[in-house]
Amino acid sequence: MHASRADTVELSVIVPVRDEEGNVAALAERLASVLTDLDMGWEVIFVDDGSTDDSWSVIASRHRSDPRVKGLRLSRNFGHQSALLAGLHISLGRAVITMDADLQHPPERIPDLVDAWRAGGKIVHTVRVDRGGESWWKRATSRTYYRVFSYLSGVNLQSGMADFRLLDRQVLTEILRFKENALFLRGIVQWVGYPSATVTYESAPRNSGSTKYTLGRMLRFAWHGISSFSIVPLRLGIAAGLTASFLSFLGVVYAIVSKLILGHTIPGWASTVAIVSFFFGILFVYLGLLGEYIGRVVVEARGRPRFLVSEQLGSGAVTAVPEVPEGDESP
Repeated sequence: MHASRADTVELSVIVPVRDEEGNVAALAERLASVLTDLDMGWEVIFVDDGSTDDSWSVIASRHRSDPRVKGLRLSRNFGHQSALLAGLHISLGRAVITMDADLQHPPERIPDLVDAWRAGGKIVHTVRVDRGGESWWKRATSRTYYRVFSYLSGVNLQSGMADFRLLDRQVLTEILRFKENALFLRGIVQWVGYPSATVTYESAPRNSGSTKYTLGRMLRFAWHGISSFSIVPLRLGIAAGLTASFLSFLGVVYAIVSKLILGHTIPGWASTVAIVSFFFGILFVYLGLLGEYIGRVVVEARGRPRFLVSEQLGSGAVTAVPEVPEGDESP
C-alpha cells in the first residue's frame, strides 16, 4: 500500500532555537496554520541549540500535540549554523525551508517560497524589505558587510539576505557533502549555483525575548563568513608588505643621496620612529591574520564533529553525526 500524500513528507521546515521559550509555541501554531493549507505533507524540526530556558519542554509539548512537529536537542550550544546543519541532516522533505524562531521571518511567506520552487527554483532566497524599523547603524553596517564579503569572496550576497530560504533536495544533498570547517551557509548557497528565485518579505518585530546577536557575536560572525570563504585578506597583507618595503627602500635611497651628494643628514628622527612604528603595526596585524588562518587549518585537522545530539523527538534517526569538522558562531 502506498503512503498517502499527507503521510509523505514533501516539505521540511528547520528552526534553530536558542532560549526561545516565549516564541516556539506561537511559531509552531502559525506554521501549522500555514502548512496545513498547502497541498503537501510537512514536518517542522525545532533544533534546540543548548538553550538554558524551557525551550525544549515547549518543543516536547508541541510534539505531543502534533507528531509532525519534531525536535532535536544538541548536547550544548554549537552555534546557529551548526544547529541549521543538524536539522538539515535529519530532514525528509523534497524541499527544505530554514528560518529563525523569533517570528521576524513571517511563516505566511512560505507559500510564496513553495510556489517559486514549484516553478523551477532549486534555491529560493528571501530578501528583507527595509521599512525603517531598524536603526541606521544596523542598516549601514549590514550593507557594508555584504559589499565587503561580495568583493572579497567573489560571491554576490545581497543586503537583506539571511537564513530564511528554501532548498531543493538536490541542492541540499550537495551542500551536505561539503567537508570544510565552519560551513558558512549564506555564502555556500550562493556559491553552488543552480536555478534560483527571490521572494521579498517585511521583517516583523521580535515576538518575545531579546536578540542573541550582540555586537561581539555579530563581528565574529562577519569574520567567520569572510575568512571561511576568502584568502583575499592574506593577499592584501602581501600587498601592504610590498608597499611598505618599497617605501622603506625609497627612504634609504633618499638618505644615501642626501649624505653623499647633498652633504647633509636627514633631520626628523621623531617622524622616522613614527613611520617605523606604523609599519611594524601593519606587520603584527598580518601576523595575527596569518595565525587565524593557521588556527582554522588546525581545527580542520582535528576532525571533530559539527554537533552532538542528546535527544530527538520524532521519526527518523540522525543519519550520523557528521564525520567532518565544523566550528561556528553565528548572526
